[in-house]
Parts: sequence; C-alpha cells; structure tokens
Amino acid sequence: MKYMTAECSMKGGRSYNEDSVRWAKQDSMLTVAVADGLGGHGGGEIASSLAAESITNLFTANPEISTSNIQQIFEAANLKVLAAHTPTCQMKSTAVALFIKNNIALWAHVGDSRLYHFINGRLVFQTSDHSVSQMAVLSGEIKPSQIRFHEDRNKVLRVLGNAESIKTEISPAQKLEVGFHAFLLCTDGFWEYVLEEEMEIDLSKANTPNEWLSFMIQRLSKRVHGKNDNFTAAAVFALNSKVEEVYYE
Repeated sequence: MKYMTAECSMKGGRSYNEDSVRWAKQDSMLTVAVADGLGGHGGGEIASSLAAESITNLFTANPEISTSNIQQIFEAANLKVLAAHTPTCQMKSTAVALFIKNNIALWAHVGDSRLYHFINGRLVFQTSDHSVSQMAVLSGEIKPSQIRFHEDRNKVLRVLGNAESIKTEISPAQKLEVGFHAFLLCTDGFWEYVLEEEMEIDLSKANTPNEWLSFMIQRLSKRVHGKNDNFTAAAVFALNSKVEEVYYE
C-alpha cells in the first residue's frame, strides 16, 4: 500500500485558529487526526491540539486495528482535554481520525468533524455528525442537503472534554481492496462550503492530495465573506496495486 498525504489549516475569518491536524506514518501504518476546538481565547486551540496529538501518539505506540483499542485511545484523549480545564475555560474539541495498518482501515469520530471515503474516485461513505442538525435530518425535519447552515448547525451533541466518559462512533475494520482509495478528514468550517459532488469532481482532476485540497480551497474561498470559521482538512491517497499471482498448469 502506497500513501500520499497533504493538509491545510487556516483561521478563515476568525482572529485565531482553534483547529488542529496531526499525522503519524511508520512502515505499513498511517494515522491522521483532525480536531476542531471549542473554548475561545485560545482554549479551543489547546483542546484540539491535545486531542489530535494524543490520538496519533497513542495509536503509534499501539497500532492495533480494533474497536477496543480505538475506544481506549479516544477515552484517553478525552481525559487529556478534561485535565487541561481551568475554572475560566472548560475547553472542548471534536475529533475525527483515520487508522490504517497492513491494508486494514478503521476510522472514528466524535462531533461534527467528518471523514469521507472515496474508492476509484467515487464517494462510498461519509460519517454522520453528532449534532442537532444531523438529528433533524434523521427525524425527517430537513433534507440532508439542508444540513449546511441550518439554524442549529453550531449545536454539537458529542465532544471531547465534556464528561469523563465519551461515546465514540467507530467504523468496522475493513480491508482496502485493490484500487485507489482517497480519504478526506475535515472540520465543519471546510465541508460546509464544499459539496460532496464537488469533492468528487476535484478529486478526478487531482494528481496529488495537495492538488485536491487546493481545488477545494479555491471553491471555499469564493463562497466565504470574511467571517467564516477556521477550516482544516487532511487528504490521504492510498493505492493498493497488489495483484494476486495466478498459476497456470
């Protein structure tokens, strides 16, 4: 499995950036975490940094692709954020992370930072937000296309740093079959301005993850009006070109 990676993280129309992105790569292992901090006055930046660093460091130390291991990693990241609380700043953070080892992938998230998985250029999966607006979609109150800029878009139901226990949504482990896999991990400040079909279009034009992000950032930049949120994204290209040997008699 060959990997190519890229990232971007910008403050947008805010005075400081409370998003974080972290990577770790070793031989057949890759992990990336994206986090969106809440807390203001620098507290969100601390929370997101603690979350992303904790997730990537802990998986690097124990790169086991299992639900139990990933749950423990997110629980530890949650405690890191809680430990950084002060009387005046009860900081919190969303988090989404991708874990790959030996062609087996698994991802997990808390909050409304998302992961998208594309196979051979087509979107096959995206995470569901832990938010009030996502609940409105599930209850039939609004259509999925209306989730962006919904009146309750900023109301998140799950975050790191809120309580000592955390409910993490973890995908089943899956083999990355032969083909081209692309992953996009991003905060809401990114996906709110780039539609899923546009992600596919830009992916079809890109030769590298950096080009893919650049195309999408161009779209985002044309749609914001100076007061937009921080936006962060990480892109992974994973090519599995292994072909099983065939023996002829």
